[in-house]
Amino acid sequence: MPSRRGLRGGHTVGNHNGDGRAGRPKVTIVVPCLNEELVIGEFVDWCHEGLRAAGVSGQILIVDSSTDRSPEIAAAHGAEVLRVPKRGLGRAYIDALPHVRGDYVLMGDCDLTYDFRDLRPFLEKLDAGHEFVMGSRFKGYIEPRAMPRLHQYFGTPVTTAILNTIYATRYSDIHCGMRAMTRPALERIGLESQSWEYASEMVLKASRLGLRTAEVPVRFYKDREGRVSHHKRAGWLSPWRAGWINLKVMFLYAPDFFLLRPGALCALLGLILAASLVGGPYTLAGVSLNLHFMLLGLTLTTLGVSATLLGILARAFYNFDPEWRRRLARRWTYDRGVLAAMGTTALGAGLAGLVLWKWVTHGLLLSEICYPGVFGLLLLILGFQAFTFTLLFQMIHLRHERAAP
Repeated sequence: MPSRRGLRGGHTVGNHNGDGRAGRPKVTIVVPCLNEELVIGEFVDWCHEGLRAAGVSGQILIVDSSTDRSPEIAAAHGAEVLRVPKRGLGRAYIDALPHVRGDYVLMGDCDLTYDFRDLRPFLEKLDAGHEFVMGSRFKGYIEPRAMPRLHQYFGTPVTTAILNTIYATRYSDIHCGMRAMTRPALERIGLESQSWEYASEMVLKASRLGLRTAEVPVRFYKDREGRVSHHKRAGWLSPWRAGWINLKVMFLYAPDFFLLRPGALCALLGLILAASLVGGPYTLAGVSLNLHFMLLGLTLTTLGVSATLLGILARAFYNFDPEWRRRLARRWTYDRGVLAAMGTTALGAGLAGLVLWKWVTHGLLLSEICYPGVFGLLLLILGFQAFTFTLLFQMIHLRHERAAP
């Protein structure tokens, strides 16, 4: 294992300091910095060494929100420094995007916990055609006491397993701070998160966008003597808060997992149950199915259809797969949607009208249950849902089409 001590002196090869006159850099290393004067100089030296070892030109961009001497030290060691207000880790990367000039973008932390002297595995994967490359501490090396036990054996494995389950990925370490991607991939990801959740957002969007992904082992070191990690600076609640907001972003971008499939199953079961009782109560396998089961079917159908349609709208809104949205728009046109809604509503009104007719003909008294009338109420609800879904889907579809280049 290489020594943790990097070379000093700030020597550069090619365009390490981002000098545009030397040509466009191959790699941009972009890293946020907040009061890291103890380690920032050596970190920049590590970046220079890593670029030299990989034989590529590079831009070292430090996105700084410090109140100490970090920006001056970074600049003295040959890095570009972008001064921004302190608005969160994800926001720092968003602020940096207009200043990134490399074909490849490599991200990480500037606290010497990730070894930026060894960039070759990331660059080899990108050169081979991958678009998004994650580092993995669990497949690499974790120095003793580098990661709190709560993070190493609970937080990171659990949240990684949740993301892999929801998004059908196979990552081993979604919270690894060291990652690389092509510049077009970074632009397609369209980072929005302002804080710690940027890490999960990038991983799950890479999956949703169908990017060619890979994972490489990295070395993870403990903090240098005298340095206090940002989680510890923020208090004992900080890791829990970071985990919570990472889970939140996972859920927000997974409408098909939480809405589409469960909703479709719920709607199908409910519709079968409700439709089977249109002719009245019956006994199945010794169980008497009556109005209560029909109301259960009505409830399941309403909830299931609502969840399914909301899931479709959410997926169309995010627009990770424009072709999927266009195919749906060709099949569920405004005319077809409105006609389907009108037909369903008319049929429901006709069945519900039976209840009204019986009520009138029986002297405004009705002692027996009209099962077709109850099913008609369900159709009225479904007709309204179809109409509103058609309007909202067409609005979202047209907005994306107008915004498309």
